[in-house]
Amino acid sequence: MPCGIGATIGVDLVTDSVFDVEGSEREVIIRNDPSEDDGMTRLCVSAAYSRMGIPEPQGWRLEISSQIPVSRGLKSSSSACNSVLSAIFDEYDFKIGTMDMIRMGVACARAAGVTVTGSFDDACGCHLGGFVMTDNTRDRLMLHRNLGSYDVVICVPDGKIRKKGLRTDNLKACAQTIRDAISVSETDPFSAMTINGRTIASASGIDDSWAECALRHDALGAGVSGSGPAVAAVFRRGTAKEFIGVCGSGCISTRTRDAEVLMRPDAEEGRE
Repeated sequence: MPCGIGATIGVDLVTDSVFDVEGSEREVIIRNDPSEDDGMTRLCVSAAYSRMGIPEPQGWRLEISSQIPVSRGLKSSSSACNSVLSAIFDEYDFKIGTMDMIRMGVACARAAGVTVTGSFDDACGCHLGGFVMTDNTRDRLMLHRNLGSYDVVICVPDGKIRKKGLRTDNLKACAQTIRDAISVSETDPFSAMTINGRTIASASGIDDSWAECALRHDALGAGVSGSGPAVAAVFRRGTAKEFIGVCGSGCISTRTRDAEVLMRPDAEEGRE
């Protein structure tokens, strides 16, 4: 966040969107969190129609259901943008490049004010899977590779952190530490995850005691996710049960998700 370089590990949590052209009103239903503002998703719909070059219809219905808690630093907005755009383009059988669509979603998130950095790394991680590193100042993919299968435990506190009005002054002072984490991430992304998480927690005043607890229970890496307040921990397969027992009902158990297709950073639409 402080230096413009971002990294994300894809996990196996799903956001589904169903889009239908019907009726005389434009309706957005967010099943997992009905109280959430729907402005970003409406921007996605308008952007999709603009890209297809056809007028947005008077009536449509968009239904979103996600396994990702909102405003906890878990990339819910990025996942929603990707899902909504995919649903609309699929409805019209409209072909668009993978990275082009991801950048469209990032633009919508920026316009809606739900991201501090633009979240290009988050959008890539959500849509592509695997481990991604990006330059968020230029929306450029720097690295994309698979990590294999690991268990992931996400501790989700009740409180939300909204991106609008989020102060980044303290984070900017930690830029060098974040750069150190970036240099580690290519060879040891889980250690980088721990360094980054501790830095963000310290600078933002977020409680990361669950991350330290996870490390004591043999997590490979643990830390605040995004701007928080959720904490994510990565374990070797089958070794997270004890920590899950400690966390109780306030956690989500999932696993890492490898990419089906690896994108080449130089071409960004190519394949390896």
